[in-house]
Amino acid sequence: MSAADLPTRLTRLTFHGPISEARAAQLVARLARHSPSSVLDIGCGWGELMLRVLDAAPDAKGVGLDLNAVDLARGRRNATERGLDGRVEFIEESATGTTRGPADVVLCVGSGQALLDAESAADEESALSATTAALRALRALVTPGGRVLFGEGFWQRTPTPEELTAMWPGARPDDHLPLPVIVEAATDAGFRVEWIETATEEEWEYFESGYLADDEEWLAAHDGHPRAAEIRARVDRHRASWLRGYRGILGIVYLTLVPAG
Repeated sequence: MSAADLPTRLTRLTFHGPISEARAAQLVARLARHSPSSVLDIGCGWGELMLRVLDAAPDAKGVGLDLNAVDLARGRRNATERGLDGRVEFIEESATGTTRGPADVVLCVGSGQALLDAESAADEESALSATTAALRALRALVTPGGRVLFGEGFWQRTPTPEELTAMWPGARPDDHLPLPVIVEAATDAGFRVEWIETATEEEWEYFESGYLADDEEWLAAHDGHPRAAEIRARVDRHRASWLRGYRGILGIVYLTLVPAG
């Protein structure tokens, strides 16, 4: 059985996260307004935001780091199609302790954990220690006068035990921080906060639907496939985790940060 027999992966999503076209345009304009010459994308996936910043800042070059070879290949194809392949590298390597910076624009959207070593990642004291460590690493990767886009999950309210049980396996109240604590952690790490914005319910619905759409379409046409039961269970589990667990509880904030001092 070949991969061609199975569902395609995330083709219905432009961004690997709840980001609308309108928000993306605002983010890109804000990040490109100071004419950056270098962009570093941590945990880039297929690097859609990075490619858009490069398109808006024609003198800039970019580097994206990720461990997912499939996503990196998609990013390279997109760069070639847009005539940006000579200005960007998609590199399959860890971002922990990276020496790829400093850069004028650093993107880290939902990928703060990629900056942590094994000891920091295993620290179960609280989400605050991991967030602080990631922000300090980002502070060292941005040039003076540059910008960091930091996207991070936060609790919009404390989840109930029942809601936690419906989320991902082992979900705990301290998996995420409240929004004010994340913003305070950014200032403590040496940033000033230029802009604060959070994903809307509409952006979440588009992302969660798009995340499963390829699988759902495939399942509707391949009910008797040998892998159908496995894929159906995974898809139904993810949808229930969202609808019965973190919908309206887990938020994502996008912080545009300026290094201070």
